[in-house]
Amino acid sequence: MSEACDNQLFTTMAAATAADEVAALLWTHYRLRGNSSKLNSERDENFHIRADDGRHYVLKLTHPAEDRAVTDFQTRALLHAIAHDPTLPIPQVIAQQDGAPYGVVAMRDGSQRVLRLLSYLHGQPLHQVGRSSAQRRHLGQTLARLNVALRDFQHPAAEHRLLWDIQHSQDLAPLLQQTPPGAKRDVLASWLVHFDSTLRPTLAGLRRQVIHNDMNPYNVLVGDDQITTVGIIDFGDMVAAPLVDELAVACSYQLSANANPLDTAGEVIAGYHAINPLTEQEVALLYDLILTRLCMTVTITGWRAARYPENSTYILRNHGLSWDGMQRLLGISRQQAVAYLRSVCGMKGQA
Repeated sequence: MSEACDNQLFTTMAAATAADEVAALLWTHYRLRGNSSKLNSERDENFHIRADDGRHYVLKLTHPAEDRAVTDFQTRALLHAIAHDPTLPIPQVIAQQDGAPYGVVAMRDGSQRVLRLLSYLHGQPLHQVGRSSAQRRHLGQTLARLNVALRDFQHPAAEHRLLWDIQHSQDLAPLLQQTPPGAKRDVLASWLVHFDSTLRPTLAGLRRQVIHNDMNPYNVLVGDDQITTVGIIDFGDMVAAPLVDELAVACSYQLSANANPLDTAGEVIAGYHAINPLTEQEVALLYDLILTRLCMTVTITGWRAARYPENSTYILRNHGLSWDGMQRLLGISRQQAVAYLRSVCGMKGQA
């Protein structure tokens, strides 16, 4: 995907699709009837479908600016992962009447968009329930299983350019103009310089694969026990990247208010490491990569909220927590953080 195309995904809004048009698409391509309700989304239009036969689905219409190769990439990744680990709690792709996993449809507004139907996963959103050690460990284990299932997945569009991609964080500097001048912007700008000069050169030597890249609490569902991860949703930010970025993203949403803000994230890491062991170099970089993701979240959401004030509540849902987390994490030394993360992974001695 070109950089210009990627920018359009975040700077232009797709036309809203009426309920009767959704119903017509559902019947024409899937021979299903039912009621639809719109779901929040950053780029795609997503609808919760309650079919007349009692089943539930998610109907997705891609943003008109999204490269179709990227849509194919995301869809094939879901198919690949479930084929390699059939019990993974991820959406299943529902084939269209012609057997295809998706189709290009002509919309009333004249645009052409890709239509997909996925199974609807039932569960409680992680951000709405209490947290626990067992819950965090199970999340880490489930995320590791997903990464193992995608380990050998390849696709021509896997290297597409994406705004939400830690490995390209240096590109975010111009977006800081939407952050008011002051200490906050200075901290964000300083970290982006640190990333570009110190972190980015080290990423090229790390193992790479396709990752989910957005394991935030809005994309995780838990069961009635509030422990078991029963759903991982929203694969729209998938990209080929350093594997450790996957954990950095997840851990950026799992920090505590304790003296060691990594103590809760450490439980996610321990669960992950038990299934898909990390290397010593990956563990040594986690502290900086978590901080980079926090910096990204604050920068991007501030920029987008300024452009779309009518959708600012949804856009800024993680903004404040990410800024607080960044401040807390900067309050401990890198040496202290790395020593703790090494101990969590059972790594002895000095790095």
